[in-house]
Amino acid sequence: MREADAVVFVVDDDAAVRRSLENLIRSVGLRAETFASAQEFLRSKRPDVPACLVLDVRLPDLSGLDLQKRMAEADMEIPIIFITGHGDIPMTVQAMKAGAVEFLTKPFREQELLDAIQQALGRDSQAREQRAEIEGLRRRYRALTPRERDVLARVVTGLLNKQIAAELGTSEAAVKVHRQHVMAKMEAGSLAELVRMADRLGIPTPQL
Repeated sequence: MREADAVVFVVDDDAAVRRSLENLIRSVGLRAETFASAQEFLRSKRPDVPACLVLDVRLPDLSGLDLQKRMAEADMEIPIIFITGHGDIPMTVQAMKAGAVEFLTKPFREQELLDAIQQALGRDSQAREQRAEIEGLRRRYRALTPRERDVLARVVTGLLNKQIAAELGTSEAAVKVHRQHVMAKMEAGSLAELVRMADRLGIPTPQL
């Protein structure tokens, strides 16, 4: 990834460690933003680009694990790489179960951290793409009329136009038009694609 594409946040209360990590991250062409505390990081305005967080476990006031929990509660979906000089197995298990990408114990090899950063940035890029796709689907779904939504919910269950018409108390010709509108507005190239879209959106289907 190029520098303009991503940012690596570093939270560590040791100024020397922050400088060292910042220099390492920038040496491979990535942008780095450093913070001395979890609170400082939470208060910051973060750019809307792929990112990851290199986070010290032991911090004053709000610990790294506490910050991880706070971020999860706030739906801040930034992959985390923990670093610590005082790691133990329960702490590692807790961090990894909560979704951490890696848990590195100091001293660690620079390449270990860089590999973890690339993995985390890749994970965030993929998650962002998926969120964008879902939002695009939601936007298209919101553009459907209530009747078009009724038709969509029945089309994806495999009902024929005449069956849908009977259920909705309308004509088969009207259902055919609504169905065409649904396919066009949802930008679905086939029924199978429409079914996948409905599944991703979690559209409830009527009880038949």
